[in-house]
Amino acid sequence: MAGPRLGLEVRRLLFDGTVIPAHPLAVDRHRRLDVRHQRALTRYYVQAGAGGVAVGVHTTQFAIREKGLLEPVLRLAADTVRDERVRRPFVKVAGVCGGIEQAVREAQLAADLGYDLALVSPSKSGESEKELLRRIEAVSRVLPVFGFYLQPSVGGRILSYGFWQKLAEIEGVAAIKIAPFNRYSTVEVMRAAAHSRRRSEMALYTGNDDNIVGDLLSSFAYVGNGSRHKVKVVGGLLGQWGLWTKYAVRLLERIKSLGGSATSDLFELGGELTDANGAIFDAANGFRGVIVGTHEILRRQGLMQNRFTLDPRERPSAGQIREIDRILREHPALHREDDAFVAAHLSEWLD
Repeated sequence: MAGPRLGLEVRRLLFDGTVIPAHPLAVDRHRRLDVRHQRALTRYYVQAGAGGVAVGVHTTQFAIREKGLLEPVLRLAADTVRDERVRRPFVKVAGVCGGIEQAVREAQLAADLGYDLALVSPSKSGESEKELLRRIEAVSRVLPVFGFYLQPSVGGRILSYGFWQKLAEIEGVAAIKIAPFNRYSTVEVMRAAAHSRRRSEMALYTGNDDNIVGDLLSSFAYVGNGSRHKVKVVGGLLGQWGLWTKYAVRLLERIKSLGGSATSDLFELGGELTDANGAIFDAANGFRGVIVGTHEILRRQGLMQNRFTLDPRERPSAGQIREIDRILREHPALHREDDAFVAAHLSEWLD
């Protein structure tokens, strides 16, 4: 049975390629949902020119489900986008987790709230690849699916080439976020997409925050059944783009305008972004501080009150704040525009 389809304008935007920030969670000093700052974050993404938001994903913290916050957080983002009266296509992606019953229930909630796609987390403990594929198929009967390769260090898992071959053939899969933080695994997903009969029916997005520019500049070509097929990453759904979003929008527009060619300064920018991401995501310590590092940048801009997460044990790693100070000092072009943009509009967004 065929599942729901994307609206024409949303589909066109998704396949053309856009900036989709992974939406963080703002909490107050009691670690309760900070509605005022959460709404301000969504307004920032909309007004910075992002083409969508992803809510209920790893950056939003999977623990929102245990805290009873999934529905309030999804609803708040959807309501804020609506209140902003966005007069352009805007993609709303909802993260879904758990076994089949939970994932379908979360997808139905997202559909009821007006979300366009479900990003299916692959991280359920003990689940086989066959079971994960069944879960994705079940969700696709409720909402079009954004496939997801999540790096193992933050709760994901290694998935085989055979898995991606089968996933690429599921009719309800409209896009794939490729975020294994591993070049070999990234290439496997691209190869599976290129060999699929549905290669033109899936939008491929980078989630590799450690190689954003490299992914966006790369094309992948493979020969199968006597024909050569080319696929490319068209946009990004990224935790890194949950901050400095205006810069990200301008970067993607520039890369798209080049039509696949590259300039030396873009490779330099790619290195700067990777350096910045290493500090913010705490790569030196196995990504333990990935969420608090993101929050620290947003806190300094005033978009969050603090860098707290739902888990009081989560703190910056030793040396992480010093590294964040360094990248802000050494790479001012990455954040200067957004710092000024936030400063000019923050009181309006918090109103």
